[in-house]
Amino acid sequence: MTLLDSAPLDVLDAYRTCEFVTLGRDGTPLAWPTAVRRQKDGTFLLSTSLAFAQKALNIRRDGRVALLFSDPTGSGLDHAPQIFVGGRAECPDEIMTGPEGAEDYWRMLFERQPHSRAYVSAPLRPLMAWYYLRLLITVTPDQIVVRPPLPASDQQAPAAGHSLPGAAQLARFSTAVLAARDASGAPVLARTRPVPAGDGFAVEVPADCAATEGPASLLVHRHDEKLNNMHNALVRGTLKAVDGGWLLVPAKVVEPMGTGRPTDAIRVLRDTRRAAARYLERRGLARPRVRWDEFKALAVSAKRK
Repeated sequence: MTLLDSAPLDVLDAYRTCEFVTLGRDGTPLAWPTAVRRQKDGTFLLSTSLAFAQKALNIRRDGRVALLFSDPTGSGLDHAPQIFVGGRAECPDEIMTGPEGAEDYWRMLFERQPHSRAYVSAPLRPLMAWYYLRLLITVTPDQIVVRPPLPASDQQAPAAGHSLPGAAQLARFSTAVLAARDASGAPVLARTRPVPAGDGFAVEVPADCAATEGPASLLVHRHDEKLNNMHNALVRGTLKAVDGGWLLVPAKVVEPMGTGRPTDAIRVLRDTRRAAARYLERRGLARPRVRWDEFKALAVSAKRK
């Protein structure tokens, strides 16, 4: 028996993505969508490419993390409960150039994200090497909370014309995920509906989420049924208690994949390749060679299913 056995595992395994939060250098909880795989020993396995290594660096500095399974798109589930998992993570500084030790994880990605199979084809390999140079992250849960799905609401998304930083990004989504900290400083997550109010966004925090005042952020993200057409944005700021409620005062907006302009794909590809190169340069490492044939074999086997 593991702690995860107390959760509805069929629901958890059906989720295509979850929100994963680490603590930044300044203590801000930084959440991003990611794909994870539950392992038989009751841990979670996820990974990050060298181009987005910040979450790995955060974990090496402070291993407290959290996951929230709250967007059931692609899962085939109706009214799926939300599942919050708090725990600790480890991320060794070992660059994986092939799928060994994480074959089931990669097979899952190739099955659920069919378009990614093209990345291992010969024409795209020079452009996508950064994507397959990976750092593995293992999360050991120490807390699980199962919440009902966020109730339907007639409330409209915040007006895009509002002057608050992040208002335009939040206006494209009916809900967002609040990332905050509890009294011990550990990260917590909750899906909520932000509403512009004065100098911030009013947010409702469920009673089982022990959020406290301090650095916080709001994440919005989406993907289609096959994990394509992804977009995400993070509104960083400060969470304050006001009049019996909560207010997220925004300070900065981060959109790593751009805003959807035609030129974004070129910029993202350029930036990710540079970021991967910097990770290697700072460690005095030559660029490892991706074991393409092993990845392709998994992609082919996934396609047959």
